[in-house]
Amino acid sequence: MTRCIQTIAALLLSMHFLACEQRPVAKAIKIDVNQLSGMLAEAVPPKLFDANGPATREKYGIIPTATLLDGRKYDMKLLPESRVEALVFYCSGTLCGAAEGAAQRALAAGYTTVKVLPVGIRGWKRAGKQTVAPPS
Repeated sequence: MTRCIQTIAALLLSMHFLACEQRPVAKAIKIDVNQLSGMLAEAVPPKLFDANGPATREKYGIIPTATLLDGRKYDMKLLPESRVEALVFYCSGTLCGAAEGAAQRALAAGYTTVKVLPVGIRGWKRAGKQTVAPPS
């Protein structure tokens, strides 16, 4: 009986450690301006999210159709119900981490097609792409 209890305890302990193992964290796919431009022209474009602050939006504008987030800690209700819809996050540029943080939050919530535009709104404008004024 004691041997049986020891075996069960060892089994439970090993299962606990397996459950606690670090699983690889998914990363957002990085895309460039031309890829995003092409995606936005598709019949079903991705949902676009701006993770910039108000000052950056005033200075550079926003990409048309973008949903404005409040940085990395946005309301998850802003994301679509379907976890398979394509999502693209951007912020000001390569030195800004807000888009990556916002994308990681979506991945952690189970979204499967998450992308980031590393060059952000600055790279978008530098490429001559259209921007619009943020809503007042």
